[in-house]
Amino acid sequence: MRHRIASIPADGIGVEVVEAARRVLDRAGELWAVELEWTELDWGSEHYQRNGAMMPPDGLDLLASHDAIFLGAVGWPGVPDHVTLWGLLIPIRRRFRQYVNLRPIRLLEGLEGPLRGFPPGQIDLVVVRENNEGEYSEVGGRLYRDTPDEFAVQESVFTRRGVERVMRYAFELAGTRRCGLASATKSNGIIHTMPFWDQMLDELRAGYRHVETSQFHIDALAALFVLHPERLDVVVGSNLFGDILSDLGAAITGSIGIAPSANLNPEREHPSMFEPVHGSAPDIAGQGIANPIGQVWSGSMMLDHLGHPEAAAGILGAIEDVIAGGVRTPDLGGTAGTAEVTEALVAALGKRAPVR
Repeated sequence: MRHRIASIPADGIGVEVVEAARRVLDRAGELWAVELEWTELDWGSEHYQRNGAMMPPDGLDLLASHDAIFLGAVGWPGVPDHVTLWGLLIPIRRRFRQYVNLRPIRLLEGLEGPLRGFPPGQIDLVVVRENNEGEYSEVGGRLYRDTPDEFAVQESVFTRRGVERVMRYAFELAGTRRCGLASATKSNGIIHTMPFWDQMLDELRAGYRHVETSQFHIDALAALFVLHPERLDVVVGSNLFGDILSDLGAAITGSIGIAPSANLNPEREHPSMFEPVHGSAPDIAGQGIANPIGQVWSGSMMLDHLGHPEAAAGILGAIEDVIAGGVRTPDLGGTAGTAEVTEALVAALGKRAPVR
């Protein structure tokens, strides 16, 4: 089966890890009979510096003709973060209704996280982050700039449709795992949006009685991530809360360099986008030491979303084999470079190939 994939390496180490991941994905395609047709797009901070925009005016229309989007990392010194985010990532997420940001958090075999007493496999949860509205709205503004009376207003937007659809996704996902769903809230301090969020959870839980639901104030839930992550299965949170919790989750499993994510349009009416959690890391860009695993794991999630679970599982298994075998980049305490890890992943993938 053939799939058209739009590849956006973008900035910094994104260029290096996307190249590495494409090599692994192409090898998986050979082994599991999946043809990936790549369209590489040179969008990002350099494009902004040349053209005053992160992507061309018809960029979203171009992406719409693809089956998925494979993104590296965005951000570079000299280009403000709000420009890179609102010029590329958020327009893609919103145009294609990628309202679920899915971030698996797992302590892999061979890794020792910063938390004591947690063996591989004991930390295994998923954060479902609302990805289109919430605290990351465009509603608000600034007035009386550069005067003593200057002020800024940022409005959060929570709609019944937006909250319900992401919660339903989280309930359904929990039903395929260990049937546990934890909701992140802060209704004791945020008087309108968070009680509404809690109300939606209460309304929906009646239809998912097989799922054990709980809700935590965000500060208590952050503490639980550190003290007892083994108690968590699926965590659903607003745009801001989900963002913070998923980065914390990456930290407790050893390195943000291995953390993947998927921006999903669950109805598959539009292309979904897959990207690692890490940033562009300009301090190590070009040195050949970037960890490609977060990008490769994101590619595994992409293949699963496209209907190839066996190939996706093969890639994840190869990741575990390589890490357990000790081939690691410096962020994991090793000395291997990007190319060496990539070669090891390709070799490990071959050992997991289906028997024909």
